[in-house]
Amino acid sequence: MRDAGRRLAECIALVREQTVEGVTTGELDRIFEEAIKARGCVSAFKGYRGVQGAVPFPATICASRNDQVVHGFPDDTPLKSGDIISLDFGLVYGGFFADSAYTIGIGEVDDSVRQLLDVTEKSLYEAVSCAAPGARVGDIGHRVQTLCEAEGFGVIREYVGHGIGRNLHEEPSVPNYGKSGTGVLLKAGMCLAIEPMITTGSWKTKTLKDGWTVVTTDGSQAAHFEHTVLITPEGPEVLTAIT
Repeated sequence: MRDAGRRLAECIALVREQTVEGVTTGELDRIFEEAIKARGCVSAFKGYRGVQGAVPFPATICASRNDQVVHGFPDDTPLKSGDIISLDFGLVYGGFFADSAYTIGIGEVDDSVRQLLDVTEKSLYEAVSCAAPGARVGDIGHRVQTLCEAEGFGVIREYVGHGIGRNLHEEPSVPNYGKSGTGVLLKAGMCLAIEPMITTGSWKTKTLKDGWTVVTTDGSQAAHFEHTVLITPEGPEVLTAIT
């Protein structure tokens, strides 16, 4: 898991350098695909089959712009000033999965959007701090919900974090809301993908006709940050941190 996480972080760092005004998310997808192949990895997303009836996911990254929450398709539309773009990345190395995401503002963004990005990223690290032996899954969600709702933001309910390891999605589910002291007991050796998904408006979402792209129902903007986190006897270890 550490090897997979380190390789993912290296590849994300390359993509992040290129996440600028004028680039297309299709170009970022190609950069990421070349980077993981060079490191002996394969995509965790490309060809992934989601809900029944949906086409297999067609790209190596998820690229979700503005009111898109998750699972957006990369395309050939250049990013422009004022956009926010959420990029979600996954790979497999040595039979183990790693998963991570970030959201970035392009050029000049509104103050409310800048606050959304800052609070969502902060909530990720607050949540990570809860991932220790003896804690509960509910402690993670409660920390995210308390922080984000206090700032007036919406916390997505329909999509949650998850266990990760030999498969991309494993038990337990890790919601970004809930009651502290409840849920699955966390133990050393568990690995979680913790991923707050937060909006400037309602938490309600809908899926577009492509069967994948999830957007806010009220058109509000959304942010998504994620790390793969190993629970050790000493506490949480972020495996996908960019160093």
